[in-house]
Amino acid sequence: MINKMITGNKLIQLGYKPGKWFRDALVYVNNNDLNKEELVSYLESVKPRYIEPFKQAISFIENIEAESSEEFENLVSVRRDMKSVMITPTVVTGAVMPDACPVSKGHIPVGGIVVTKNAIHPAMHSADICCSVMMSNLGSIKPQKVLNMALWTTHFGGGGRDDFSNLPKDLEEKLYENSFLNSDYSIRTAKSHLGTQGDGNHFLFVGKSKLSGDTIIVTHHGSRGLGANLYKSGMKMAYYFRNELSPETKEVNSWIPFDTDEGKSYWEALQLIRVWTKLNHTIIHDAIIHKLKGDLKDRFWNEHNFVFKKDDLFYHAKGATPLSNDFVPDSENGLRLIPLNMSQPVLIVKGETTERNLGFAPHGAGRNVSRGQHKRSFGDKPIHEIFAEETKGLDVRFFSGNIDVSELPSAYKSANQVRAQMEKFGLGQVVDEIEPYGCIMAGDWMQDAPWMKKKINKNTL
Repeated sequence: MINKMITGNKLIQLGYKPGKWFRDALVYVNNNDLNKEELVSYLESVKPRYIEPFKQAISFIENIEAESSEEFENLVSVRRDMKSVMITPTVVTGAVMPDACPVSKGHIPVGGIVVTKNAIHPAMHSADICCSVMMSNLGSIKPQKVLNMALWTTHFGGGGRDDFSNLPKDLEEKLYENSFLNSDYSIRTAKSHLGTQGDGNHFLFVGKSKLSGDTIIVTHHGSRGLGANLYKSGMKMAYYFRNELSPETKEVNSWIPFDTDEGKSYWEALQLIRVWTKLNHTIIHDAIIHKLKGDLKDRFWNEHNFVFKKDDLFYHAKGATPLSNDFVPDSENGLRLIPLNMSQPVLIVKGETTERNLGFAPHGAGRNVSRGQHKRSFGDKPIHEIFAEETKGLDVRFFSGNIDVSELPSAYKSANQVRAQMEKFGLGQVVDEIEPYGCIMAGDWMQDAPWMKKKINKNTL
């Protein structure tokens, strides 16, 4: 029999990893006379069964080719990050699209699809949950008239607005019922961020159908503060499950098991975010059409940054357009939107699921270098000269009044190259193009933010 007091250090010496389970185990073994064999047998029966990461990365499909040294460096980084993700023990398969580019070391790249079993990984959809695009066909109305009205209707930049803050009662009730979304902050942002599009690469695009000549609006944005708050709560929950289930898994690839109450609640929260984001697109489009006294001929939308479910598999599309109707339940025509850059058409595509594409297409043109690196590449060249050269023949407006050169066409990969690789790898068929007239983006709104002005004034004293 073992009469000496057993401590946590003794369990560690026996090869057990410390954790919350030590407390109850130590109480039991010190209240019972166990010989060494009985002690080990008991500890083996109560120790946590951790899920270990894979020793080698699960293979993934590359629907991308590098055609320059810059693109090759980008592809090397994409491969590195995908391999880091693909050792996560929930992973089944994955793919990368022609527009793939790394976000930060160890994260799923933009343009990546990772399929997991019974697991939702919040970091794989990021804070901009349900980033998506919607089109409305307005018929024969002049594009300039539409863009002028859109500038007075939409809102870019930080914060919210009061104009459209009337949240539908049934949606508000469902938000309150969900354990991830029932905070005062979530409800407040769900109301105040309606009618807003944020910043970065989000836009309001006006163009004409190549086939019909009809004028079309396309908006691009995500779920704003509501989605960002869900992401924060989701990551906190995922960290908890990681510590309990798989502490060797990298924090960024933590997950919430779907077969738990928390997993089902998080999945329901994602669906509510989807409803809110679609509503936000619709509010902006309808407000513009109402002010123009115009008519709506056609409308459809799709996400390209979301989690899609099929049986017990979860498809995390970090910047990838779902082709399969299984992933877009409210699709009536099977058509999807893929924007490239402000000087190129928005593609209208359709397609079938294959072993190569896993049911997805690219979501845009992607980047080969960071925003900062792209800005530095111009040296001392005046911003207005750069803007004039890259937007020649287009009506491009920045909501803040400040040009953002990191959103001009040269900041993105070759649109022709992305299209060529779409065709080569079977990533959707282009059925129409919305040729650009102009667009609205946030621009460098941070330049005029009060805290930035205060910082500039302080530095000039």
